[in-house]
Amino acid sequence: MQEKKYNRSLILLVLMLAAMAGALMQTSLGTALPTLMHAFNINLSTAQQATTWFLLVNGAMVPVSAFLANRFSTKWLHVVAYGLLLIGILISMLTPEQSNLWWIFVVGRIVAAVAVGIILPLMQIVILNMYSPKERAFAMGMMGLVVGMAPAFGPTLTGWILNKSHHILGFTLSNAWQNIFIIPLIFIALATVLAPFLLKDVVENTKQKLDITSFILSVAGFGLFIWGFTNVSSQGWGDFKEVILPILIGVLFLVVFVVKQLRMKVPFLDVRVFMNKDFTIPTISLLLATMAMYGIEMVLPTYLQNVRGLTPLDSGLTLLYGALFMGIMSPIAGALYNKVGIKLLSIVGFLLLILGTLPFVFINAETPTIIITVLYAIRMMGIATVMMPLTTAAMDSLPTKKGADGTAANNTLRQVSSSIVVAILTSVIQNIANNNAPAKSLAHTDPLRYADKALDASIYGFRVVFIISLAFAVVGLFFVLISRNNKKEVTK
Repeated sequence: MQEKKYNRSLILLVLMLAAMAGALMQTSLGTALPTLMHAFNINLSTAQQATTWFLLVNGAMVPVSAFLANRFSTKWLHVVAYGLLLIGILISMLTPEQSNLWWIFVVGRIVAAVAVGIILPLMQIVILNMYSPKERAFAMGMMGLVVGMAPAFGPTLTGWILNKSHHILGFTLSNAWQNIFIIPLIFIALATVLAPFLLKDVVENTKQKLDITSFILSVAGFGLFIWGFTNVSSQGWGDFKEVILPILIGVLFLVVFVVKQLRMKVPFLDVRVFMNKDFTIPTISLLLATMAMYGIEMVLPTYLQNVRGLTPLDSGLTLLYGALFMGIMSPIAGALYNKVGIKLLSIVGFLLLILGTLPFVFINAETPTIIITVLYAIRMMGIATVMMPLTTAAMDSLPTKKGADGTAANNTLRQVSSSIVVAILTSVIQNIANNNAPAKSLAHTDPLRYADKALDASIYGFRVVFIISLAFAVVGLFFVLISRNNKKEVTK
């Protein structure tokens, strides 16, 4: 492709604005579910559709991102995706508060999920094409600053908005649920305005035709697979119709999809990238780090609110320092990548992750909040130290022309693994709490003892989840130890 002149810093700025909006849309809704239930007069199961459908559509779209990046103009693909996210946010934000109109809110989430499923992988693909292997790690670290901090900032921001009305520079930001969309709306509006002027076509396009069969197999396979796991928390593992059957059918579609890709001269998604050990081993370590992160990130707010009695805002603030440390460490880890190498950096990161996770195994109802804050910050520093370097190492092992396929494969597995680990750990807590719950009769004869036993059962469930998260971190460290120190520049 003929070299084109463009300002990489300005392009990265636009990408980060859009990525922040997309990441906030992924993570900020959970804290607002009780408020939405009250506003629309719906139950929890109905309210969770907003999250379930977002995860489902987003997970199904990520594999498609490789085809879109290879086939269409980088600039205008971004513009369309930004426009979709803007429209999706507005649809949900402007939905009238009526139970029979809740489906409109969900439609907005679906439109936003389509956009986010394109925006986040495409950002990584653009970085791979704009920066040389030596420069790439720092740029990926900046990406990690945005994408990595959003899961902690999203719930905190939502809790802050819903806590009370705020007066800022003469303006009043009310605690209405609609205002949780204000910040991502501002970010994506700015990105949408700037994109036509600042973005450039940095990815070489091909005249690849859309293989309809591969597209259907991909969307149906990943969609059904993720849908089955997202239903576990509400339906339980024994539900055949909504859990087991979708997972089995999804696996069948995915097997057929993989076989078809291996036989195609120009595959829809090149799964052959996994034949490269230098791509596969860092990717496995990355998945384990992601699952270890979600293992505690998912259940800690529940522990803080249900066991410690903190408000959603206070629980979010407890985790905020972890987000700040992750934001600080992401670009630092990117800068250190070329100096110390992936192996040493990843070993230090996983050791920090293990160090910050181990004490959670002994957590109880009296564990001081400051201890939780410090441990969580150490964990997030460890996550930041391994996340972007591992991603960069995996991508550096592939030729630039395979960057879109590698990015799609990498992000798809992360999305799927996140959905699976959330489902598994949620079901673990529920099963332990149910199996160890005190007899209901005790609630009448000795209420205090009943409350103590119920609390003990809940804490036991949290401890098991933390043990599983610790295991993810230990196995991730093992894969790093057996990998090669991929420090040298890969020939493109």
